[in-house]
Amino acid sequence: MHRLEAHGLSRTFGSHVAVSELDLSVPAGSVFGLLGPNGAGKTTTIHLFLGLLEPTAGSCRVDGVEVASDPGAARRRLGYVPESVALYPELTGLENLEFFAGLAGGGVARSHREVLRSAGLQEEAWSRRVETYSKGMRQKVGIAIALAKGAKALLLDEPASGLDPHASRELSHLVRELAGDDVAVLMATHDLFRARETCDRLAIMRHGRKVAELEAAELTAHELEQLYVEQMRDESPEAVRR
Repeated sequence: MHRLEAHGLSRTFGSHVAVSELDLSVPAGSVFGLLGPNGAGKTTTIHLFLGLLEPTAGSCRVDGVEVASDPGAARRRLGYVPESVALYPELTGLENLEFFAGLAGGGVARSHREVLRSAGLQEEAWSRRVETYSKGMRQKVGIAIALAKGAKALLLDEPASGLDPHASRELSHLVRELAGDDVAVLMATHDLFRARETCDRLAIMRHGRKVAELEAAELTAHELEQLYVEQMRDESPEAVRR
């Protein structure tokens, strides 16, 4: 079953085209990566799935629910982890999870301690204040919040940005494990190496359009880098590196 689907999805802001006629599908148990420089349309795509923006044309669905028609129902099926997870620093990891899971409503699909463990947060950190956490630890609490409500799909927006190599590798392995639990994951990232390591399929976006879609396992890291650079040939060097 396709947990996430977009058909002709478009969004404009005045004369600016942020996303143009995007088609994609993410089945349960798989990870789909969106690659591209800043301004490529990756975050806008995620915001359309979240129902934070309405499409100018086309549609997107979450677990069969059309987002524009019933954004509340679609959002209940989603977990979202932004680049920087906003948590209450004076609360512990467990207290933050309990608070945000309560806000989500609809009951808790799994025990809080179980989801913290599944999200990879070490048990000794559960009762520590979040102000003592590294960014990687905060990301894990964000993932735990999504797991607590039994999300069918997970949206990750640059989740590894700012993480050290060890934490980035840990997050990559965690995302693969989540997909193994029948969750569909859509991840926007600049990190070509981690994207190839983590994702089943990849789409390269440029100026709001999907310019290439491929199977991650069919390319080496070097081949992916070469393809990406070719697609970004007219972009600035800074954009290509991002």
